[in-house]
Amino acid sequence: MLQIVKWIVILLVTTISMLAQDTFTNKQGSQYLFKSIKNLDATPVENQSQTGTCWSFSSMSFIESEIIRLGGKPVDLSEMYVVRNAYVTKAENYLRMNGKANLDQGGEFHDLFDVIRNYGIVPESVYQGLNYGYTFHNHDEMVAGLKGFIDGIKNKPQEGKLTPNWEKAATEIVDAYLGDLPDDLSKFTFTVDGASYTPFTYAQKLKLNPDDYVSLTSFTHHPNYSSFVVEVPDNWAMQTSYNLPLDELMSVMEQTIQNGFTFAWAADVSEKGFSARDALAILPEDESTIQVKGKNDMFFNTAGSEKISNAFMMPVAEKWVTPAQRQAAFDEQTTTDDHGMHATGLITDQKGTKYFIIKNSWGTDYNEKSGYFYASFPYVRYKTIMIQVHKDALSKELKTKLGIK
Repeated sequence: MLQIVKWIVILLVTTISMLAQDTFTNKQGSQYLFKSIKNLDATPVENQSQTGTCWSFSSMSFIESEIIRLGGKPVDLSEMYVVRNAYVTKAENYLRMNGKANLDQGGEFHDLFDVIRNYGIVPESVYQGLNYGYTFHNHDEMVAGLKGFIDGIKNKPQEGKLTPNWEKAATEIVDAYLGDLPDDLSKFTFTVDGASYTPFTYAQKLKLNPDDYVSLTSFTHHPNYSSFVVEVPDNWAMQTSYNLPLDELMSVMEQTIQNGFTFAWAADVSEKGFSARDALAILPEDESTIQVKGKNDMFFNTAGSEKISNAFMMPVAEKWVTPAQRQAAFDEQTTTDDHGMHATGLITDQKGTKYFIIKNSWGTDYNEKSGYFYASFPYVRYKTIMIQVHKDALSKELKTKLGIK
């Protein structure tokens, strides 16, 4: 009998040890027990610092994972090269639209692909975008100066018309802060691993084809399987997304990860259930238990504030939102286009709820997951604005339905 008890104890200890190895949690002391379903390659977490350039950091992280998936070696590409060229294009668009467009720090994932198409891409070592004496990114003064200049010449053009000098002047404002680039980028050369490249030839080396990437969303105010311009201010380039039924969009996101592709994820992060500090984004049925302490309203609404609730310490029942409820939140503007991130994997908790592994761009020090967090399927279902994904992640049937070749 004692021998039997001994073996039972050994078995229990071994089982607990195995569980400890196979499961993980969101923070110390938490009762969440997660198991990995799929965890895909990604480059190190970056920090957008005091800027609204999450769209560049998240889409850049996405294509860095794409380069690995396509057989390339890991690279560190310059987010600020993309941001610099987007600012110049954005200023021109703002002026042509007579100020009836967005000229600020935000953007969308497709902006990166437009920059690659028109300006190429460079490594981080070639262009850091820190020409103003800081060790971290802050674009407040630069954007204020750029917008002030464009508004000034728009309202008081010389002799009733613009001179051809305005674009050079606007570009020089941006370059004064982020770093000079030549007018002819095809003559801008740099060396990587002993070989010489321009931004265009380097993009070709990385096998990045902007036309291979598509944007998907789900709203009921446009027909399913059509494409439309998602009506959010940061979509200043007025690019389109394909509209899917909500259940199908969720299935596409899950299958994308299961099939070895990551995706860029744009979402509202102002919900009480979003707590980057606790490495969770959840949608509790009872949000009244969540207390919000402090604010971080620079670019993230209250996303950077401290959230206090047992919901971040143990799994709770979550809402399951209908397409109509999701649409209502968008129409009421309680769902807004807050933040761009990068989905790199799938996990499940002990109750069977699935979560996407989300790589953020707020550095590595604000939580115990080194800058990652876990977004539950209910949260993603409710608060996704759009995703960017390689078209090969989509099924043949869906590509045919959307007219994607």
